[in-house]
Amino acid sequence: MKKYVEYITDVTCKLLAIDSPTGYTRNAAEFVMEEYKKLGYDAKMTVKGCVLVDIGGKNKDNGIVLAAHADTLGAMVSEIKGNGNLKVSPLGGMNPNNAEAENCRIVTRFDGIYEGTFQLNNASVHVNADYSDAKRKYSDMEVVLDEVVNSKEDTEKLGIMVGDIVCFDPRTTVTSKGYIKSRFLDDKLSVGILLGYAKYLKENNIELENAQYHYITVYEEVGHGGAASIPEGVTEMISVDMGCVGDGLTCDEHMVSICAKDSRGPYNYDVVTGLIKAAKENELNFAVDIYPFYGSDVDATLGAGYDIRHGLIGAGVYASHGYERSHKDGVENTLKLLIAYCK
Repeated sequence: MKKYVEYITDVTCKLLAIDSPTGYTRNAAEFVMEEYKKLGYDAKMTVKGCVLVDIGGKNKDNGIVLAAHADTLGAMVSEIKGNGNLKVSPLGGMNPNNAEAENCRIVTRFDGIYEGTFQLNNASVHVNADYSDAKRKYSDMEVVLDEVVNSKEDTEKLGIMVGDIVCFDPRTTVTSKGYIKSRFLDDKLSVGILLGYAKYLKENNIELENAQYHYITVYEEVGHGGAASIPEGVTEMISVDMGCVGDGLTCDEHMVSICAKDSRGPYNYDVVTGLIKAAKENELNFAVDIYPFYGSDVDATLGAGYDIRHGLIGAGVYASHGYERSHKDGVENTLKLLIAYCK
């Protein structure tokens, strides 16, 4: 199993190096699609920009979709200020407290990529008497460009305009103790896990009883990632997304989390029971938790009217939507649960 965990870690790091805020995901989706093709699978891109992969399986009338998302948090230029710096509007739920002082890239539509830093207005503590007390709000923060700009006109001459994408540096690190630290493990780590699971199935010549599809979505961070393109014959869908870690929950980064309920309600009782049974029978390190502030791709699928059973699992991830941390143990337990549950 170790080689699959190492593959997952490696491919996740490569994916994390590709900027993909919601609305700017083509490069990441193409990378994922090519990885599936290298493994020998039929992968295609949907009109919306998601990646749908046919994993195989004999029974096409009782299929299962395993979904993870490749889009991340980010921002969009909303205004070029008089001093040449940029106001931004968030893409997804990135809290400005978590984004402050982060390096970023501004992707223009026609004139290349520029660099900068997301800062509080008047960010020098030796100058700003209100620095410590100032509430961090997007309206009071700015991207300071690493260019010689002193006016709105200077910045416009670079080709930067309202609607350009702002990508935050993931700062990916894998420690000697097996911890994986990065922005956007939600949910690129799960994309890596699905690729590792696909590799495991192919290399071990495993023929699945039921049809299986992997669905790598975009737009999950804004709520409609899984709302379309579910193949005919699918009766079950499991989101493989980050497992919550925090006060009042039992999961940690070494475990696979099975979600019983999130903000939108309970997951299918029989699916959750089946996942728990598989985890117990295979002596996995797992937790069952309720996520108090959470929604998943499969929530969007149900909201779109699909008649399916639904579930949610994932490796434990600490500090969600911030500088996140997981562990290779959590990756392994999640992979083993997929192997045990999906026959």
